This record gives sequence, C-alpha cells and structure tokens, in this order.
Amino acid sequence: MSEQSSDTENRNFIRDIVADDLSSGHCKEIATRFPPEPNGYLHIGHAKSICLNFGIAQDFGGRCHLRFDDTNPTREEQEYIDAIKTDIRWLGLDWGKHLYYASDYFEQLYDWAVHLIQTGNAYVDDLTADEIRDYRGTLTDPGRNSPYRDRPIEENLHLFARMRSGDFPEGRCVLRAKIDMASGNINLRDPIIYRIIHTKHPRTASKWCIYPTYDFAHGQSDAIEHISHSICTLEFEDHRPLYDWFIENLPVPSRPHQHEFARLNLSYTVLSKRILTQLVRENRVSGWDDPRMPTLAGLRRRGFPPEAIRDFTSRIGVAKRDAVVDVAMLEHCVRDILNQNADRRMAVLRPLKVVIENYPDSQVEELEAANNPGNESSGTRTIPFSRELYIEQDDFMEAPPKKFFRLAPDREVRLRYGYLITCTNVIKDVNGEVTELRCTYDPATRGGKTPDGRKVKGTLHWVSASHAVDAEVRLYEYLFAVSEPGVDGNLIQDINPTSLEVLNNCKLEPCLVNLSKGQTVQFERMGYFCSDTDSTPERLVLNRTIGLRDSWSKTLGGKTG
Repeated sequence: MSEQSSDTENRNFIRDIVADDLSSGHCKEIATRFPPEPNGYLHIGHAKSICLNFGIAQDFGGRCHLRFDDTNPTREEQEYIDAIKTDIRWLGLDWGKHLYYASDYFEQLYDWAVHLIQTGNAYVDDLTADEIRDYRGTLTDPGRNSPYRDRPIEENLHLFARMRSGDFPEGRCVLRAKIDMASGNINLRDPIIYRIIHTKHPRTASKWCIYPTYDFAHGQSDAIEHISHSICTLEFEDHRPLYDWFIENLPVPSRPHQHEFARLNLSYTVLSKRILTQLVRENRVSGWDDPRMPTLAGLRRRGFPPEAIRDFTSRIGVAKRDAVVDVAMLEHCVRDILNQNADRRMAVLRPLKVVIENYPDSQVEELEAANNPGNESSGTRTIPFSRELYIEQDDFMEAPPKKFFRLAPDREVRLRYGYLITCTNVIKDVNGEVTELRCTYDPATRGGKTPDGRKVKGTLHWVSASHAVDAEVRLYEYLFAVSEPGVDGNLIQDINPTSLEVLNNCKLEPCLVNLSKGQTVQFERMGYFCSDTDSTPERLVLNRTIGLRDSWSKTLGGKTG
C-alpha cells in the first residue's frame, strides 16, 4: 500500500521524513534495514524497530534488509542468527532476497580502513585500553592526544598489515580514527575502529583476527547496501556525527543518513540484552524462550499472537523522547486478539470432586458448547457430562460471605452448558479439608435453563471426572515484582519469587488432548492458555498466556470478552 492510503494513525515523524525525502527528490527509492548483532535473542523492544523498518519499506514500495552486524566473534553464535530469522518470520515479516552480513564486507571495510590511514585520518595506537580511557578525557575535560597519534603513514600501514597477519596478541594495539581529542562529543575523540580478536568467527572462521567496531562497520554497511534511511534508537544519537564523518571521509557508493527514535521501555520489564543474558546464564529463567522473558521466543512460547505484537507496536507509536509504556497496554492487545480468535474450553486447575447423587450411575450425555460465542463461524463442540465432575476449589465455600454467588451448602448454581445443581452434603478428610461435594441436579434445567423462571446467579465451569485429561499447567506472572526493575540498584532483588507456579493435577476437557503446540485457547473463567513446547500426548503441559482481567481496557472505557 502507498503512504497516501495508509492509516493516519500509522503516521509519525520518521514516516514524514521519508515522505518528504521522496517528494523532494532527495531519494528515489526507499531502503531500510534491521541490523541486529547476533549476540542474543530478539525482544519486544526489537519488535518495535522491526515493524517500523519493514512497515516503512512496505508502505513506500521499498525494501527492507535483514543484516547481521556480526563484528564481534566473542559474543556471536549461529544459534542467535537462526533464532532472529525465526522471530522475524513469526512476526509475519520477510526480507526476501535481502539477507546480508557485515562479515560479507570485511575485505571492503579493511580497504577503507587503509584508505583512512593513507589520507592521514587513522593511526595504529599502542596505548592500553586503560590508557586510552584515561587519555579520552571526560564530559567536562578535553582528551589528550596519544603519543602514537602522529606516526608516519607508512609505519601505520605496516603495523595495520601486521595486525591483520596475526603478528600481535589481543590488546597489543588498535586502529583509531584521527578526528578531534578536544571534541565536545566523546564519540569523536579518536574512536577505535579496529581491534585484535583471536576468536573463531561463526561465518569467516579463522580468516580474520582483526575486526571492525560497530561504529565503523555500521554506516559503511548501510552505504554498501544503498540504505536510504538508517533508522535506529536514541542511544545512537550522539554517534550520528561519527556516522557522518566516516561517510564523508570514505569513497562509499552512497550517502545514507541516520534518524533516531525513542526505544521501547516497558513497565515490569527489563529489555537490556546484557541483563537478559545474565538471567539466562545464572539460570534465573529456564532459557531465552522462558515464557517470563520479554524475548519474542518467550512471548511466542507463552502464547502471545504475533498480530498482538504488531498491533502493540502500532499503538505505542514512534516518539522522539523516551517514555515508559504500561505493560497493561501490551496485555490489552493480546487479549483483544485472543478474545476474537481463541476457542473456549473448560479446564479445572485446582479440582474438587462433585458427585451428583440423583444422576444415573452409567449415564453419559453429550452437551453442545460454543467454541467462541463471539465468533459464530467457530462452530460448536460436544462435551461429556456424567455423574462425577470436577469444579474449582475456589468455587465452593462452606460459610460464604454475602456476595459469594458460587456453590455453598444448600445453594443452587448453574453448570456451564449443563444443569442446575444444589449442594446437599460436604465430605471432609481427617484434617477437616473438603475433599468431595454431594449434590443433586434438576433434570429439567439442561442447558442451564430454568423452566419455572427461578433466578440463579452463579455459573461454574466443570469437567467430567471419568473423561478428564490430566495436565500440568504453568501459571506465569511478571518476572519482576516492581514496575521499574533495578531502579534501586539491585535488579536481582526485584525478581518476583512467585513469577511461576506449577499445578500438576489439573483436569481438562478431553478434546484438549489434541491441542497443537503453540495453540492458545481460553479456559472459561480462568484466562488464556497455550500448549507448551514440552507438551506431549502422554503429558500435557500448558502455559497461562494471560488472565481475563484487562485493566488497560477499563482505562480506555472498553470491555473484554
């Protein structure tokens, strides 16, 4: 679709820049890119950038590249490359033939580094890392020139060639751009552009032992690929002058320009890749795809639909300044999609047996139930009803308070799609715990109707005991217990100790045995649940995707289904 036909709510200052550049003739074709470093899994913050870059390319008839900025072999793995591809495709986006790697350009980047040396714009520095930091100065104090800054060009060329040949150990020397050690922008104080790393690279193996820094490789890769708009987050705003300096001082084939937008900050969530890596390595989560993680792999495993992620990134918009988005907004988008698309099923998570004493012992009825009352095309299913059932423990109280409308002694309630039942007796164990309820039913109330017009307020979900399928259900809450994790300086202390509860004796409607991995359904009255990757036909495992309550919808004055 064209920009003219796109929804006005999708407009933002980045799109306006792109539209102006096209209309003014500043560029003839739009090319964007999403350039992750393959040193971890993508998270919900990356989804914002992915949707923005791919969306702009699509809306303006351009192209979006997927490029792996694989310039640091000490942190990059093939696992991450594969995971990133999977996540982007899961979001419903495709780079087509435009898959690239910064490592594809290593030879060209090396030649351009030589060019900088030849033009007097780069030098080999023998200072240690600590000395370089000391010489760099501070935000208020200018830096000092390295004693190696004025090495002759030929000496620099010779040393740089030896760096490439592997003649030096790691840390022995670096190649630095020669810009301005007194610049108010620290990024321009002779930044390092090549360092020695004797580590095998996932793609180039041992061919190279020197690697370009991100700042050097990034803009030049954009230029090689003829990227028209290099869109990145605000933390790179101070790097833009350096980005432009390289473009201006190198014989690059195109002149891309960098534009910055505010990154996503989400309440109760940490989106730092460093911290997410720490959580994985310290086994505070089960892995990158732990359903409590904000990674796309984790959200997928938890049951978040990709449509909800895309809707969320559209709703939050593109801003110029950082702000914190309430995680309730993301949850609202998830519920909104699942409410429309997820089939309804019945499951009892904490079972309490009910015996209907006046129901025939051997009788089994097939009751008709709607798969999704809000979507007629979803059809119906049949569920078995028998003398012995399971209900939720919380749906019974022996001495209920005034506004408790569920089951209690001598009280009548409606069973969803079934009959009205009345509790007549309570069975307890030696500890006084309720283990079983004895009830009677009214045969005239099949389907929950009351021919005599009597009012029954409570409606309970249930599962036939003899037909129930056993399952493990994992109840997830926020990984962090506070809205701003780490704000007091101790992130680990903010981890929620009850972020995961595992229930092992859950009773499910029998058709759920055929639930596909990754498929999400609504357990009536309980929330949305997804079949986990650990699930097998012999051992069903489901994750709670999200509960039914929607605080964000209430904020907006909306309703949930």
